[in-house]
Amino acid sequence: MTRHSAALTSLCNCLRSLPPVEVDWTSVIGLANQTLTTPALIDFVDEFASVLPDDVCTYIRQIHRRNVLRNDRLAAQLEEAVIAMNSQGVTPVLLKGAATLATAPVERRGVRLMSDLDIMVVPDEAERAVAALGAIGYEIHDQARPESGKWYVELSRSRDVGTIDLQRTAPGPAHLYAGSGHALNHCVPAPLGRGRVYVPTPTYRALMLIIHDQFQDYGYWLGELDLRHLVELRDLNDSEGLDWQELASHVSGELMKNAVETQLLALAALLGVDIPRSMRTRLIPRLQFMRQLMQARFPATRVPFLAMTVLDLRNYRREATSGCTQTGMRRPGLWSVPRTDTLQFLLRAATAVRVGKV
Repeated sequence: MTRHSAALTSLCNCLRSLPPVEVDWTSVIGLANQTLTTPALIDFVDEFASVLPDDVCTYIRQIHRRNVLRNDRLAAQLEEAVIAMNSQGVTPVLLKGAATLATAPVERRGVRLMSDLDIMVVPDEAERAVAALGAIGYEIHDQARPESGKWYVELSRSRDVGTIDLQRTAPGPAHLYAGSGHALNHCVPAPLGRGRVYVPTPTYRALMLIIHDQFQDYGYWLGELDLRHLVELRDLNDSEGLDWQELASHVSGELMKNAVETQLLALAALLGVDIPRSMRTRLIPRLQFMRQLMQARFPATRVPFLAMTVLDLRNYRREATSGCTQTGMRRPGLWSVPRTDTLQFLLRAATAVRVGKV
């Protein structure tokens, strides 16, 4: 990551299809590989091939072509899994990349690089869904521990190019969805080949993607950027038109507001998306975005900048423990020091190289 961090601006300009100017292609391609955005450069290559180095064009086209083949296999795998679940009376909700496979035009299928298929089912249908997938050869590769508050099962088959990540709830902490109700309230039924699924509305997909990056993947606390998901948000807005006011209506609490606006600031500054001014001018999100840029360019600052978690520590504790007093539980001090194991976890994560993050 250190070697390629200076290429962030150049890579973002390429993803925006801006004319190339003094580009260090070794660094840009390295960072594209690190952030899993190499296939998304295909539009840039198609537009500027006449002024780009031949080896750059050849490499990006080859990666894109291979990703088309891989995603075609994932799409077939997804349809087979959906049909199997439908046969047991289960209609799944497609999340993240799986939703993209179901909704993107076939000619755009190879732009997004994905590692697995994220599928959600309602809790009462989870056992039937696992059994249906087991009947077509899937085996449980990993699953949540009994004491875990977040249920999931990861299933795989040796002949497939990706695993299925089966979940019962939307990604991220449940309290962040308190103002939105159940995810099914924000989904529409859709055909998938010979199967039937639910697909979240574009704005709700954006919300889940932001919560996934900022909280499930700890990006907000670590000051990380997920450029691949920023591109996905940009493409969602370009193709479907995101409703920014609707997105704001799903936000509950200062912590979530800060995290969502940090992501939107990055979307506007790095990829040129037109975000309402009211959603990109507040102080804490601007400080967090400045932190992201600093860490991307100077990775040695990642550990010192962990101190910025204090900006939202009180918000996190107030909102995550809002039900404690109602249930008679003792509410922890809002300004107390984070637990030792929490600090150790953040320190390990801040010093690790995580695929897709910068």
